Amino acid sequence: LALSATPIPRTLQMALSGVRDMSVMATPPSDRLAVRTTVCQASESRVRDAIRQELRRDGQCYLIHNRVETIARYAERLRTWVPEAKIGVAHGQMNVEQLEHVLVGFIERRIDVLVCTSIVENGIDLPNVNTMLIDRADRFGLAQLYQLRGRVGRSDVRANCLLMVPEDVTRDARRRLRVLVENTELGSGFKVAAADLEIRGGGNLLGAAQSGNIDQVGYETWI
Repeated sequence: LALSATPIPRTLQMALSGVRDMSVMATPPSDRLAVRTTVCQASESRVRDAIRQELRRDGQCYLIHNRVETIARYAERLRTWVPEAKIGVAHGQMNVEQLEHVLVGFIERRIDVLVCTSIVENGIDLPNVNTMLIDRADRFGLAQLYQLRGRVGRSDVRANCLLMVPEDVTRDARRRLRVLVENTELGSGFKVAAADLEIRGGGNLLGAAQSGNIDQVGYETWI
């Protein structure tokens, strides 16, 4: 049994072709609202306004900056943009004690804005965090953006997700972002996955190019 919010293209291709059986669960939890999703150019005013809007309703924010090398510098810049906000930093290269201290502070609401990498894309359920800003959203895959967006809107409060991009983005990136903006309704993971399959293709089911070396272990073993 495999369970996924957005199955990867190869897995979805296998299901659609009848190799695997598939069930779609499209009914969201009660009282949930769709996440308002916007694509915008990154700017100080845009970031500041989004954070202050969330703070005014006594909420918290994620800001996804997926480069460990520059994340501390980005957080410092953010402190100058929104000096009234308490800002924490979290990424996978921190030691366990540091990371736990930051996350506990965020959970206990001693931190207003968590500047972090995509480390939060799975297993985080914080109903008070209802604004997410994703820096350089054009560099993320479609399924990953969908997973990240799912970290907000986990209560009966309308959540916001800002996909921040530069002026010049690739054609495929535009397609990915458009899919996410057009599929904001709850339970739209299958539509997002189908679009991902269309954009990226289903991959190779057999052969040396396929991860897992199916030609050596056999088809039945692989699935």
